[in-house]
Amino acid sequence: MEVSETIQCPYCSQSFELVVDTSVPAQRYTTDCEVCCRPFEVQVECEPGEILSLAVQGE
Repeated sequence: MEVSETIQCPYCSQSFELVVDTSVPAQRYTTDCEVCCRPFEVQVECEPGEILSLAVQGE
């Protein structure tokens, strides 16, 4: 199950939606900001249908 969460870019501070697949309990990956295109790391802990924690940080 996918859940949308609003996140803020650690570089440009713009907010945008990130879609998370909550069927994977622990995730860590790099994605690009939709606004400034800089890469940052996302760490997510989930239960099916629910995001327990979500953190973003610059590389």
